[in-house]
Amino acid sequence: MDLTRRRMMQQSAALAAGAVALPMAASRAAGAGKRLWKVSLCEYSLHRMLSKKELDPLDFGPFTKKTFGIEGVDYWNSPFGGKAKDATYLAEMKKRSDGAGVVGGVILVDGEGNLGDPDDAKRKTAVERHHKWIDAAKALGCYAIRVNARSHGTYEEQMKLAADGLRHLGEYGKKNACGVIVENHGGLSSNGEWLSAVMKMVGMKEVGTLPDFGNFGQYDRYKGVRELMPYAQNVSAKSHDFDAEGNETRTDYYKMMTIVVDSGFREWVGIEYEGGRLSEVDGVKATRDLLAKVHAKLSA
Repeated sequence: MDLTRRRMMQQSAALAAGAVALPMAASRAAGAGKRLWKVSLCEYSLHRMLSKKELDPLDFGPFTKKTFGIEGVDYWNSPFGGKAKDATYLAEMKKRSDGAGVVGGVILVDGEGNLGDPDDAKRKTAVERHHKWIDAAKALGCYAIRVNARSHGTYEEQMKLAADGLRHLGEYGKKNACGVIVENHGGLSSNGEWLSAVMKMVGMKEVGTLPDFGNFGQYDRYKGVRELMPYAQNVSAKSHDFDAEGNETRTDYYKMMTIVVDSGFREWVGIEYEGGRLSEVDGVKATRDLLAKVHAKLSA
């Protein structure tokens, strides 16, 4: 995991600096016959099962491997139930995942305050409240935590405020070899141009993005993902529903994954199923199968 983490950090830094700019055709040709990405599962995909206590959060890793054959997991902080600092709980979670041959990738963090809060004291508190999740990520063998870049004010003011909060949190992450990655998740963060500018302003390889196929609102999702990929340390393959051929109805996965691959990204793509027509298990399987189908085409 240390080697993978270093490679991801180096890749993000190179992309941010403009050092990796493979032509689209050349990038795909270079990946012919090779693994273009690894698949993980975001815990939020099973939030209904978790809320109904049909799945113990401690068993998320083993369940993911047994049910889907997926060997990477992205945790969500809500099911921890206040146990982010419980060393015994975290050790048991890691033990069960390790025993199943599952590796932790990211912890998705919500509800810990706005990292771009205009109030200096509140922004500082938000940064400090995220520290425990970096500590938890380290205990679970994860390489990053996913955060939100919410703020208030003008376009430029929010950019500066978000960059300030992310920079301070990134410094803590740097000390713990843990990345801090921002998802397009509402507000100005759903604007790819704004969020990529925030990344440039932060200027730290430890702080990157988690491009989500959805969550862009009226902003063009393909444009947004393309803008965020130079800083990506993880990708969220958001899905809601599928047609008779197994294609996602809101996102052209072939087009989207072509953007991802052509950026030079070769790491984890996390499934995040949010649909209601299919069960959570069936929705995850449909997303997994679609990613496999697209991978076969792109790596041919």
